[in-house]
Amino acid sequence: MPRMTTGETSAFTQVQTQARELLAKLRTDIRTKDAELRRLRQEESKLAALTGQASMTTIDGGMGVGRGARTRINWGDILAKLPKQFKASDIRAVRGLRDKRSSEIFAAITRWIDGGAVKRRDRGMYERLK
Repeated sequence: MPRMTTGETSAFTQVQTQARELLAKLRTDIRTKDAELRRLRQEESKLAALTGQASMTTIDGGMGVGRGARTRINWGDILAKLPKQFKASDIRAVRGLRDKRSSEIFAAITRWIDGGAVKRRDRGMYERLK
């Protein structure tokens, strides 16, 4: 049977109340920091325009760092995701390969053909064997 409280709040309720207050304060702090960051970005953009340089927001989305090295692509997994008969454009539809150079895609197709995993059916049309 649950205990009855006689005007005293339990320790859990006190902790819960403190957590709610802290969460509200954190949300307020985050909003103020976001506003300050927006203001600083606008100021940086104006100064960059004044000096004739590109601002960070136009270079890399404002993150302050360039794009990191991409991970290696497992072309065997890519082949498994393709339909039985496919074109090179179907390979581009696979996530992460949209911006690949055509030379890289055709190099992969050539490796698949040499490895016996793919057979060329027609001009631009290939068939997965495995």
